[in-house]
Amino acid sequence: MPAPTPDALSTLTETLSDVTEYPRENPDPAEALALVEPLLDEYTGLPVQFADTLRALARTVQEHQAIPRTAHVTLLLAELRTAAWEQTDQHTLHYVLDELRALHDDAESGRGCSRCR
Repeated sequence: MPAPTPDALSTLTETLSDVTEYPRENPDPAEALALVEPLLDEYTGLPVQFADTLRALARTVQEHQAIPRTAHVTLLLAELRTAAWEQTDQHTLHYVLDELRALHDDAESGRGCSRCR
């Protein structure tokens, strides 16, 4: 697999910016949910992948022979790993999407949510 490039990642972050802007344009909720769903997939979504990336970065820095083993480096690596765990904790956001989709489906079917009835 070829190494990702800064240009490829810039394109990715531009696409994510587009995804951020899209819900602000008041789209149909079903479309917005479908668009965000892959980003919050419990196995391959952004929180899980970003956490894995942070852990891999920490491992790469830790194993690199040219980087000195100082208390400061140890602290920075611990911070990366802590951030990775915090990201991993966000994997449950896919459940929020499931509940929002169910509420939307109920509303569209005419039953409405408990507040709308």
